[in-house]
Amino acid sequence: MAGRIEDYALIGDMQTAALVCRDGTVDWLCLPRFDSHAIFAGLLGTGEHGFWRMGPAYAPGAEPPTADRRTYRGDSLILESEWDTPRGTVRVTDFMPPRDGAPQLIRIVEGVSGRVPMRSELRMRFSYGRVVPWVHKHEGRTVAVAGPDSVWFDTEAETYGKALTTYADFTVTPGDRIAFTISWEPSHKEPPPLPEPEQSLEATEDFWHDWVEHCTYHGPYREAVVRSLITLKALTYAPTGGIVAAPTTSLPEDIGGVRNWDYRYTWLRDAAITLSSLLRTGYREEARAWREWLLRAVAGDPENLQIMYGIAGERELGEAELDWLPGYEGSTPVRVGNGAAHQLQLDVYGEVTEALHLAHMTGLSRNDYASVLQLKLIRYLEDHWQEPDEGIWEVRGPRRHFVHSKVMAWVAVDRTIKLIESGDADGPLERWKQLRDDIHRDVCDKGYDKERNTFTQSYGSQELDASLLLIPQMGFLPPDDKRVIGTIEAIQRELSTSDGFILRYPTEGGSEGVDGLPGDEGAFLACSFWMADDLAMIGRVDEARRLFEKLLSLRNDLGLLAEEWDPRLQRQVGNFPQAFSHVPLIDTALRLTASGAYGG
Repeated sequence: MAGRIEDYALIGDMQTAALVCRDGTVDWLCLPRFDSHAIFAGLLGTGEHGFWRMGPAYAPGAEPPTADRRTYRGDSLILESEWDTPRGTVRVTDFMPPRDGAPQLIRIVEGVSGRVPMRSELRMRFSYGRVVPWVHKHEGRTVAVAGPDSVWFDTEAETYGKALTTYADFTVTPGDRIAFTISWEPSHKEPPPLPEPEQSLEATEDFWHDWVEHCTYHGPYREAVVRSLITLKALTYAPTGGIVAAPTTSLPEDIGGVRNWDYRYTWLRDAAITLSSLLRTGYREEARAWREWLLRAVAGDPENLQIMYGIAGERELGEAELDWLPGYEGSTPVRVGNGAAHQLQLDVYGEVTEALHLAHMTGLSRNDYASVLQLKLIRYLEDHWQEPDEGIWEVRGPRRHFVHSKVMAWVAVDRTIKLIESGDADGPLERWKQLRDDIHRDVCDKGYDKERNTFTQSYGSQELDASLLLIPQMGFLPPDDKRVIGTIEAIQRELSTSDGFILRYPTEGGSEGVDGLPGDEGAFLACSFWMADDLAMIGRVDEARRLFEKLLSLRNDLGLLAEEWDPRLQRQVGNFPQAFSHVPLIDTALRLTASGAYGG
């Protein structure tokens, strides 16, 4: 059985990523890209679907021992796990070198004290655990081949095969260092070069050290901010600049339920807010690369703007179910692809325009087509902002006039007006000022409940929605507006869990609700960070700081967050690690520092 979601560590090479459990098992790895088929899919099934365990030997039938300590080496994505055994202590260092050629996952076993018997168990299963590859020797190297894929396994340790699994049994003493590497290559090509694990380790450490040095944030909780930035960098697909929402698929929002989605794609919304955080912490090159990705993906066709694309800008992300996988803790179906790609979500236009506006305001080198794109987006919104849509949460129920979608349409128009007023674009300024006023008036007339003094999820509804917390953050209304304060307090009353975290919106206790899905879900971590932001903005700074610190306590021992927190089970749920959780962590830290919450 896979570990708890928070039991996993992330390693990656900015083209794909692996999840490593506390017991030294790699239960998830897609090669060669984030969205490729998994060769280790035990996370969503059983050991029969692929894994690679490295750790102290253990008795047959027993559970593999979990590491007594684990940490990232400094500000890097190099994982170090240590086991204290009756016979001594051993350390395993796991990493994926930033790619220059074949993708590699390298594991170096080091003896610390005593004599520790060790075992490597490598079970490769291609196509998400469905295909058993042909494993054989080629010029002294072990290679697994199936269809278009080949994975090469290199080590100085003696290996043997048993029950369609490759094993290595060995003992380490102080000073011993034994390396194991898997490398992917298309099966029709020549073998990848022999790995150089020690040189790769040094180069990987240098890469992360140099990258973190560019961070301009030096305020409180810098460790949490830097770890979140490293995580966001790890979720960036280096060849194109696209940013995946998470490196996993179908980790459930409701354990045992059906709320299981594939997040290995680039959501314009998630990528736009990621760009915002990177820009405000000094990472202009990543912001520039994302802007170039956006311009290629949209490709002059904003009328058909999708809410998400593949990491290279692919448009077709057809959704399918993998019925041979039993799912994480029985949570089915396991999905690949994402049918929400072609939904209408009007808020995305605002997110993209806000990101382009911030890039412009922070002095990112001008791109004329970015301005042209922004104008095209507004011309589309001019004709379509009054339509109902599926909204920020990608509901699979009927379309509605979601208040957040209208607010973000207002943001898109507002930021474009500012671009024109700056002299960097031409457009019908007075007409769009009137459009901005019309949208604002429409939201305040139809999306606000005067009796309860709160904005609502959609026009004419009684439900609340945590996305309303973004109203003051986007500048739609000032923080001291009574309607803003009323909305914040209503969300605290009606969408807060017993431990003070925030739900996205009401679910129906197992029956089908506004999102068209059965079942419940946990507290949405991004929404909880938004609440902390809003509390700081309305002057309740101490309360905001307490909530922020409580949210930080939910991170796992390595500083990572999934999408949600289940208050009943007291555990993380949803895809992991989640960009949409780490971005608002950074934003809230910046806001609290600016507000003087720490005496700054």
